[in-house]
Amino acid sequence: MPIKLPSTLPAYHVLSHEGVMVMDEDAAARQDIRPLRIGLLNLMPKKIQTENQFARLIGATPLQIELSLIRMSEHQTKNTAAEHMEEFYRPFTEVEATGEKFDGLIITGAPIEHLEFSDVTYWDELTRIFDWTQTHVHSTFGVCWGGMAMINHFHGVKKHILDHKAFGCFRHMNLAPETPLLRGFSDDLVMPVSRWTEMRRDEIEAVPGLKILLHSDEVGPALVEDPAHRALYVFNHFEYDSHTLKQEYDRDVSEGTPINVPTNYYPDDDPSNPPQNRWRSHAHLLYGNWISEIYETTPFDLSRIGLDRTDLRG
Repeated sequence: MPIKLPSTLPAYHVLSHEGVMVMDEDAAARQDIRPLRIGLLNLMPKKIQTENQFARLIGATPLQIELSLIRMSEHQTKNTAAEHMEEFYRPFTEVEATGEKFDGLIITGAPIEHLEFSDVTYWDELTRIFDWTQTHVHSTFGVCWGGMAMINHFHGVKKHILDHKAFGCFRHMNLAPETPLLRGFSDDLVMPVSRWTEMRRDEIEAVPGLKILLHSDEVGPALVEDPAHRALYVFNHFEYDSHTLKQEYDRDVSEGTPINVPTNYYPDDDPSNPPQNRWRSHAHLLYGNWISEIYETTPFDLSRIGLDRTDLRG
């Protein structure tokens, strides 16, 4: 089944060209099926690139997905045209006011790692969103800074500043091969990492109920399950395109910002070589498994979402 997107959204044409099944509103209305309602709270400055990345992953499942784009109510972006934001995004206050519910919500990262959480200009609204998910979202996926912020809000787990950027493709161990969320995963795998902060394994393991699913000896925990809040936190970037790390590296080099060559990304660690994507299959597995778990456990009646605070398989 396809992902339902407005035919004028750039991701519609990008994904169609790639062979991902997409459909517009009229085609979706002719199908006698309830699509899964997935929200994307997009905190990244390059909105369109991020839309494409996540739509590509959640649109590859055999289920019909209805993607809703959400933004912070007051925070304005300088990297995406105002016309795009006006046509495709709704502020959270509008979503909140309607009382609508979602089967899943993805909360992206944001390039504000250096700030204390409480110093983020939209922190108060974001914490309100975190709390809102407990009554209006069946399963929430916090990504990179979004995941760090969410685990901090619910459990007080701190982020720690690194003395150098964790940047590149690092091997991770599968610590929970029995969980349906890692169905089909290898025992170890490569994942893109791009951050100046870390979450520490001992501090996460000290919190009852949290379970680390993927971990790297080099860059720490990567994927944490929080059944009590029906949430997953991933601190790295499975959603990245093949050239995303290259774009970040080239940007920093051109701006004169000190940056190490991304680890294990270019063949022979030589930036003159084309980068290799060695995480794509696991990216599709993780998001496909997440969507499947939502499908198996979410109420058919959307109004019942959030009424029973159980884990994904409860």
